[in-house]
Parts: sequence; C-alpha cells; structure tokens
Amino acid sequence: MKLYYSPGACSMASHIVLHEIGRPFAVERVDGAAKRTESGADYWAINPKGKVPALEVGDEVLTEGPAILQFVADAAGERVLAPEPGTLARARVNEVLNYTGTELHTAFGPLFNPASDEAEKDAARANVAKKFDWLEARLADGRAYLTGAQFTVADAYAFVVANWANFTGISLAAWPRLGAFVARVAARPAAQAAMRAEGLI
Repeated sequence: MKLYYSPGACSMASHIVLHEIGRPFAVERVDGAAKRTESGADYWAINPKGKVPALEVGDEVLTEGPAILQFVADAAGERVLAPEPGTLARARVNEVLNYTGTELHTAFGPLFNPASDEAEKDAARANVAKKFDWLEARLADGRAYLTGAQFTVADAYAFVVANWANFTGISLAAWPRLGAFVARVAARPAAQAAMRAEGLI
C-alpha cells in the first residue's frame, strides 16, 4: 500500500492508522497547490479529486479519508481500530468519522482559505467551537476515546482535525477533555511516527 499525503492535512489520520497496524507501507508527499507528488508525478492523474489522502492498493486507488481508514483496519483484521461491521460499536465509529468529516473538518475551511476576511474567520472559529462542544460532551463520562475505552480509526481522524486548533488561533482551554484527548492521541507511538515522518515534530 502507498499513501499520498500532505503534512498535517487530514491524510495524517490514514498515516497514523497505517503505523498502528504495523504492516509495510510507502508514503509520498503531495504539493497541494501544485498538485505534484515529490517524485514529480501529476497528482490529478493519481486522484482526479485532487485531494489527499489517496491510497494505492495494487492497481486500485482508494480516496476519501474515512473510507481509507476503515479499509486499512479491516484489511488488517484489526477489530479494535474498526469494530465488526453490522455492530453498534462500528456504527458509533462511523458516527464520529462522519461528524468529523462533514461538520468539524468543513468548519475549519474558512480558517485555511487565504480569501477569508477576519469576520469570516471569526464566524468560522465560533462554528468550530460548537463542533468542539459535541466532542467534549462525548468525553464527559471519562472515556479515553471518542467511542469508548479503545482507540479507533475515528479517533485518528478527530485528533488530526481537532489539532488544527493549534494553527488557527483557537485555544483548547475551553474544552479540557478534548485537549486531554488530543494530547493522549499525540503521545501514541503511531501518531509520533506519522508526525515525525511528515516533518511536524
């Protein structure tokens, strides 16, 4: 398997999970602006959507982070990272994956858009805060991770996106459980390996 990524982007969740399962894999960095890979390939030819992540699996290319996360865990038979399909536990993982992708990830959009003015950025920060409230509430019962006691692929994605607070002027102080969750995931060996490989630490 080969993962196409951009440092610190949502593709880092897939990078983390690939390290979690401990199987051999390759990575190649993508210049998101130029749409070129570090080897000089046209990224549009690899992924017509032009976004990371993309995962080469033999002759196939799989796109969309949540699909990649679940595929990697399922292919490895890793039932802690991705519970058995058809179970409520798996549905809870999908719930957090979908929330992260459709609500939290998109809420950050204006904060990374150079065309956004300060009013738009302030509105985006307020929107992100509402999304963080839901994650904070998930952790209110003392659970270590967003779907329970065990780390799953949903935690990898939520960690990466929640960590964008550090780059967009949002303090996690108002969400102490979420802040502790981000620190907990960041300390995992797989997260450390992915961040080191992407040049983030």
